[in-house]
Amino acid sequence: MGLIIIYKFILLYFILLNILGFLSMHIDKSRSKKSQWRIRESTLIIIAILGGSIGSYLGMKKFRHKTKHSKFKYGIPFIIFIQIIIIFFYNRLL
Repeated sequence: MGLIIIYKFILLYFILLNILGFLSMHIDKSRSKKSQWRIRESTLIIIAILGGSIGSYLGMKKFRHKTKHSKFKYGIPFIIFIQIIIIFFYNRLL
């Protein structure tokens, strides 16, 4: 029973972080159009590293935001790749 709760918590964590990654791309894009205060690039990258990489990537594509910046164009897919490798090897250990 306790393990199921942990898995649900982990799943909820990743769902929320990917929503945050997606929304942060949307918010930053709309603020850039209005010349308003922006979300730091380091914050956007940290969200991806902490588990919101797929949401961040989908937000990049959907809102056409940060797609010309190498750090995002190649960095976010690289983060996704590394996270997939970590998940793969973690599951092999179990």
